[in-house]
Amino acid sequence: MCAQELVLKQRTEILHALCSSGSAEHLERVLDILLAHGELLWEDYQNIQVLGRALYTNARWLLDLVYTKGVDTCEHFLTALKQVLPEEQGAALSFSGCCLNLEKREESQSTSTQTLLTHRPSLVSKLQGCIDGALEALVVSGHFNSGDCNEVRLPVHTPSQQARCLLDHVRSKGESAAKVVLHYIEQKQQSGSPLNQEKLTPPKEFLKYQKKLSSSVSAQSCFLSTYGGTSHMSLDDIYTEGQLELAHDCADVHGPLGLEDIVGTVGTVSEEADTVLVSGEAGSGKSTLVQRLHLLWARGAALQDFLLLFPFSCRRLNSEQRELSVQELLFQHCCWPDREQEEIFQFILDHPHLILFTFDGLDELKQSFSDEHRLCCPTQRAPVHILLFNLIQGSLMKGVWKVVTSRPEAVGPLLKKHLRKEVSLKGFSPSGINCFVRKHHSDPTVAAKILESLQTNTALLGLCHSPVLCWIVSQCHKELLGCGEGSLQTITDVYVMILQHFLQHQSPLKSNMGLGWLQEHLKTVLRLGQLAFEGIGTTCYVFSCTDLETCGITDKDICMGFLIQSKDMSSTHSKRYEFLHVTMQCFFAALYLVLSTNTDRSAILKLFEPQDMRDTGLTSRCFGACLPSTDQQGQVLGGEATAAETPNLQITATFVSGLLSQRHRNLWLHCCPSALMEKKVKQVSRCLSKGMQKHFKSIPQPVAGEKKSMHAMPDFVWLIKCIYEMQESKIAKDAISKLEVDHLKLTYCNIGPVECTALAYVLQYLRNPVGLQLDNNSVGDVGVEQLLPCMHICNSLYLRNNNITDEGIRKLIAKGIQCDNFRKIALFNNKLTDACTQHFSHLLKTKQDFLSLRLGNNNITAEGAKQLAEGLRFNHSLQFLGLWGNKIGDAGAEALASALENSKTLVWLSLVGNGVGSAGASALANIIKNSTSLEEIWLTQNCITRTGVECLIQALEHNTRVKSIWLRNNDLSLEEPLTELTLIKDHRSSLP
Repeated sequence: MCAQELVLKQRTEILHALCSSGSAEHLERVLDILLAHGELLWEDYQNIQVLGRALYTNARWLLDLVYTKGVDTCEHFLTALKQVLPEEQGAALSFSGCCLNLEKREESQSTSTQTLLTHRPSLVSKLQGCIDGALEALVVSGHFNSGDCNEVRLPVHTPSQQARCLLDHVRSKGESAAKVVLHYIEQKQQSGSPLNQEKLTPPKEFLKYQKKLSSSVSAQSCFLSTYGGTSHMSLDDIYTEGQLELAHDCADVHGPLGLEDIVGTVGTVSEEADTVLVSGEAGSGKSTLVQRLHLLWARGAALQDFLLLFPFSCRRLNSEQRELSVQELLFQHCCWPDREQEEIFQFILDHPHLILFTFDGLDELKQSFSDEHRLCCPTQRAPVHILLFNLIQGSLMKGVWKVVTSRPEAVGPLLKKHLRKEVSLKGFSPSGINCFVRKHHSDPTVAAKILESLQTNTALLGLCHSPVLCWIVSQCHKELLGCGEGSLQTITDVYVMILQHFLQHQSPLKSNMGLGWLQEHLKTVLRLGQLAFEGIGTTCYVFSCTDLETCGITDKDICMGFLIQSKDMSSTHSKRYEFLHVTMQCFFAALYLVLSTNTDRSAILKLFEPQDMRDTGLTSRCFGACLPSTDQQGQVLGGEATAAETPNLQITATFVSGLLSQRHRNLWLHCCPSALMEKKVKQVSRCLSKGMQKHFKSIPQPVAGEKKSMHAMPDFVWLIKCIYEMQESKIAKDAISKLEVDHLKLTYCNIGPVECTALAYVLQYLRNPVGLQLDNNSVGDVGVEQLLPCMHICNSLYLRNNNITDEGIRKLIAKGIQCDNFRKIALFNNKLTDACTQHFSHLLKTKQDFLSLRLGNNNITAEGAKQLAEGLRFNHSLQFLGLWGNKIGDAGAEALASALENSKTLVWLSLVGNGVGSAGASALANIIKNSTSLEEIWLTQNCITRTGVECLIQALEHNTRVKSIWLRNNDLSLEEPLTELTLIKDHRSSLP
């Protein structure tokens, strides 16, 4: 088999070998060799090594390129691969027939710049230990400035990447700079200085400590730690990537983000800051993601530019009552040095850029972030939360990288100003759900049945985008497969299922527990519920044995599996416990509120307290009337509101709503007096109704001539979710009936598939059609499907930047065609291709009252434009057509022009940034000439020359209605004054 066939046959294995470690080192070394031997041109290298692009994507580009270059290049590639890969990794690949000698390449070099390429592998190796000296020589010679040096020294670069970056910069500076570097290396060799030895040589005790810390981190990370480390499951076997997105727009991002991008340069907002925030909703997989980073570092598979990694859990830091210094925080809470503690800590202080801290669960810290108490001395003692806040803002240990996870609600402007960047974790994609379920079940038949069940229940599929809910569904597969199609609809349904699952496992002789299963275990549930309830009220998530005894919790209660022993790397604390997941604690707190007869009647009212009341600092007293009035608890409850409190109270309230729904009343039928339950149901109903009315009353009066609109306040989506959990159509109708707006705006509200399900359930009862704006959320294809029940009430739908694909559009349009009110849609910046245009074409043909179609910044080409044109020919209503930032070119523009040239309705057309040239402009001139309705056309950022512009000008002579044609940034010379010109019909006389 020839080398080219081997590359194709082993493509998957090669990709895994190059990328599975999470480090780009193997790929970069292969590229070095291929560049040196002339198998890759410099342009090829730049096309592969695109900044910000995922490692796997770069590797695929290389494989595609190598294959197209033929047999010889494939032979060089396989030989380089064999040379680069460790022996155990290379064993899985076949290198037969590849016997090339890549050690030397006898070739005359005419220039120093060429020498940099042909000797690149050895130069990278030689420069790693003397980067600073080489940079100094380049600065002295005048070839480099401080900015060039800073780019090379970026802390996210490994030593080898710094060497490559230096060589790349030198190449761009020209021949004289290349000579300086080669002369510097030659001088170092002549002086006998070892070039390949790092200047930085850590002390022997530091290296011992590094090994001990790595071993500790590996031991803590190798098994899944969330969900109680169920079944001692290997993290390698179960870890499934979630969807990572930058929390802000970034032009450099192409494709999905990977783990290596969290501490990479992509998406950097503030170069001066050291803290990266990973934000995500409860259950989105933040803790597991950080655990994966820990394990990769401990194995030497990623983050190798950091010599030490210190992992912290904010949940466990809550238990630390002592004042500590940074030194004590590191060594007591992570790993204690056997010897020379001072020497090791001094090395950390001297080389902060080589150290990484991770703080998981900032939202679970008892204190909210503050920068009032500044601290800069690493040996000064202070409360742990003050140390943490000063580390995050950079007052302490400036230069140390910190990765912090938190729920979005806990991250305010005060914290965000100290961030290097923010990355959002959006849970599982549809393929991620599939992958996780198959990893969770070794029996493929069981996995297939679960996935089939999810596909028939889209509400449940939407819930499974949250990893914790996906885990519950996988864990409770027997209950899921036996409960009938469509029976699980809400988050409460899923948690009730796992409650039953755990309790049934404690009653193995009773396979069918009937409706009395909760009554049988009521005392256990109430004891656990009291613990959870008091913990939520005091921002406590880790409990001591004393806490358990206070609530009467027995060893048998612990054996139920809802409480697990809390792990602590320092192993200095007595035994402590925590719930399987913070959402599980919220669920048990809700069970206690619903089932207990001892709670104060005002507890539910306080639970549903509006956000603005909580912001006054009254939150911490939310459960004050319900908890036993000990002095200690009174002191805790008297403190300030915390970051974790509001979101956890809201999750608890959501569960209370679900547990009080009609569908779950059989749970408490024999557990609590019916009269008391009815009172609680009425309380929740009134709270939800009043909460919604409060939002509606805050809607400002519309400006004259504009539609009345409402921008959702923070609590609006939460209230909607609570109403959905109750599954009572009357409550939904009553809550939404007083909303009288023309436009409902829910942008940047963390709307995912779960929220879409709840929104559709409630909004379907609106009395009048609205425009629904969901821009900049995470709706996705599954979320689109969840919105279909309320499509009949939407006259316009805005879904910009929501990761929607052609499949989501297929379902959306199939429903939209049937809805009389549906007239406008905007889908800017999604993942649409030509495949979606057939559905829009059908829509345009079918709905002769459709007004606006905006598909900007997608991947629509000339073929897609032609497909749209077929629908436009038969449409007699469209007023606005936006295709900004696609790739339709002249052919696409001509097709659209042919379909629209006699339109009597089109008012506005945008083809900005579509590669349209003069041929396309000439065709579009026919629309201007013939249309009786067109007012504005946007053609900026195209390739239109003077010829095309003249056609447009001539067309204006025949049309007195067109107001403007925008032609900024086209192919016009500096002498032609149309470069920044708006062509306005009323000013034709001023045109050249």
